[in-house]
Formats: sequence, structure tokens, C-alpha cells
Amino acid sequence: MPDSHPQRLFAVTSDTLVIADLTPRRAGRRPRDRGSRGHGPYRRLLALPGARAFTAGNLLARLPMGMFSVSAVVMIAGARGSYALAGAVTATGLAATALLAPWIARLVDRHGQARVAVPATLFAALGSLALLLCVHCGAPDWTLFAAYAATATTPNTGGMSRARWNHLLGGDPAALHTANSFEQAVDELCFMLGPVAAAFLCGTFFPEAGTLAGVVLLVTGILTFTAQRATEPPPHPRPAARSPLRTPGLPPLLGVCLTLGAVFGATEVATIAFADERGHRTAAGLVLALQAAGSCAAGLAYGAIRPSGPASRRHPWCVAAMAALLTLPLLAATVLDSLPLLAAALLLSGTATAPTMVTTMALVQERTPVARLNEGMTLAVTGLLGGIACGSATGGWLADHTSPATAYAVPVTAATTALLLSLATARSRHGAGVSPVA
Repeated sequence: MPDSHPQRLFAVTSDTLVIADLTPRRAGRRPRDRGSRGHGPYRRLLALPGARAFTAGNLLARLPMGMFSVSAVVMIAGARGSYALAGAVTATGLAATALLAPWIARLVDRHGQARVAVPATLFAALGSLALLLCVHCGAPDWTLFAAYAATATTPNTGGMSRARWNHLLGGDPAALHTANSFEQAVDELCFMLGPVAAAFLCGTFFPEAGTLAGVVLLVTGILTFTAQRATEPPPHPRPAARSPLRTPGLPPLLGVCLTLGAVFGATEVATIAFADERGHRTAAGLVLALQAAGSCAAGLAYGAIRPSGPASRRHPWCVAAMAALLTLPLLAATVLDSLPLLAAALLLSGTATAPTMVTTMALVQERTPVARLNEGMTLAVTGLLGGIACGSATGGWLADHTSPATAYAVPVTAATTALLLSLATARSRHGAGVSPVA
């Protein structure tokens, strides 16, 4: 019996009419949609070809970023008995990174990620091993500065990962917002697990264990990441775009990154010193991890929504929230003098970190030419590292000469300065007639 619908078959058996519907079914799709509604943006992101592979390698390479500084502080302070020396050594390494990182990033943009990142990482790994040997063998203090400065060639793995997302997503603003939030959550995850792993390894086995494990993870991760050639952005041997430093609106953002970095550096050293003063040095990593956990959760939530308004308008509000919440650790340390309450205060203050950093990096991507994207993002990271160096040195000095609790005033001051810079930048761009980019 003929039927106008090609997907159905009609047949008659005895006195019964049988209709067979051959239309393809989509069973189970609706329940999956309902169940994955909250995680849809991230599932779509990681479903892109090659995304999971380069993300796995990048995660391994970035985990040591949360280990090296804590391992160095614990290792040097334990062997030499001075947090001021430990803070100065890590500050020197970060300052050297601030000088060399843009140059490494420029080479990555021009010659490709795999061609530059691998030798740069191997050289940095040798610097970390040299620091380990100098501390273990009791070498003069100046050798610690020289060895840690050699680690400055470590490539900006977060910037390279963001450049891959920009290449895969074709500049889609909504998808890039999710990718930036995901990358910030990965950063926070690494800085959450890194200090815990470093403190555990250094305290449980031997003081150099954290640095040694970090070197192995860094080299393994970079080799895995750069092996994913299908997702690597094409190099730009002769970029026509001008330097990001001369791009309108980007230099003021670097000043904001500098002050935000001071927040992170001072908080890290102050927390380690505060826990050590109370006989709980190994707990310092866990306390710092709670701050990163708050930021990680906030970053994932922030990426799952689509914020309204341009990033330039949201930025001052994010920094203001960060400055306000950073008063909580200061009060917990100076007034309440309690390590558990300090941990809770750091957890709450961390919820403002990811939205602030996601919005900052979104502005950097908007204002940087594509041909020099890795360089622009590395300049932002360079500003953060320079600020971490200043904050680490200042926090270490205050912890040694006053008290660890007093050192928590540095993050509050730095965040307030970042807020003033963000407000001034927003006003200057508005007064110059520059319309914000969503």
C-alpha cells in the first residue's frame, strides 16, 4: 500500500493493519540536554578536535607554576633561615622572567610554539636543577640568584593555550569568554594543587623534592603540548602589526596587571610565614590552595554565564570586589590571629580573583593584534610576574621585620591601587572617545 511519507511502511496481515515507522529516533537526547545544561559551554569547548589533547599537556606544564615559587621559598628558608633571602631570590627570578618572557613570546609568534617552547623549557629546567644543587651543597647566596634567574626562559604556557583557543574559535566572543574562563580555572587549579604538592613533597620527603618534581612535570607537559601540531596557530614570521606596547589601551592594562601580581606575591609569602610562625609550615600549601579553590569555582561559574556589557565596563567592578574581599585575610591574621579563620578568609577572597583575571585577559585579547597575540598576553603575564616579584619581596621583608600578619596589608594596598588604575583607564578611554569593545 503506497504512502506519501517515505519513512513509514504499511502492511495488512489477516484483519490487522500494521504500520512500521522507520523515522530515525533521537532517544535520550532531551534528558542529556537537561542534565548537561549547566556544563554545555565547556563540553562544547572540549569537543573541538584536538582540544582535549593539548589541554592535557598544558595542564601538566602549568601545574609546576604553582610549585616552583613555594618550593623555592621552603627550600631556601629551611636551608638558610631567612624568608627575606627566599623572597628576594624568587623576586629576582620573576623579574628576569618579566624581562625575557616577551622576547620568548615574540619568537613563539614568529616561529611557532613547538619550535621555540621546547628548547626554552629545557634551558629553564637546567636553571631549576642548578638552584636545587646550590641550595643542597651550601653554595654562596649569589649563586641562588643566578640559578633562579636562568628559569626565566620558561614559555608562557597559558598564553600559548589561549592562542590555540583563539585560533580554533575564530574570534567568537561568546566562545572565547568560555575559553578564557576555562583557562583561568585551569590556572587556579594549578595554583591550588601546586602549593599543596610542593609543601607535601618538601615537608614529607626532602626540601628539594618539590623543585625536582616540578621540573619533571614541566618538561613532560611541554613535550606533550607541543606534540599536538594540528591545533597549533600558524606562525607569523614577519608580522605587519605594531608592538602591543604601542597598541592603544594596552599599556594601562599592564599597570593593572603589575598591581594584581603584587597581590598574589605578597599573599603567598605572608601565608607561608604566618603558618610557619605557628608551627604548621606544611599547612601553608593547603591554606593557599583554598584561595585558589575559591577562584577556580568562581571562574567556572563566570564562564558558564554570558555577562552583559563590555569587558571594559565590568573590569573596575571586578577589581573593586577583589579589593574589598582582601580585607578579610588581613582581619583574620591581625585581629583574630587564627590560621583556620585565615584559610576561610582566603577562600572567600579568592572568589573575586578569577572574574578579575578573566576580564583583564579579555581586554588584552581585544586590544592585541592577532599576529602578536601570544606576545600581548605574555606582556600581561609579565606584568603579573613583575608584581609578584615586588609583592613577594615586600611581603617577605614585612614578615621578617614586623610580623607575617602585617604583610597582609600589602595585598589590600595593591588591590586598591589596581582599582584606581582601572578607574583612571576607563575614564581616559571614555574621555578620548574610545568606545569599549564587547
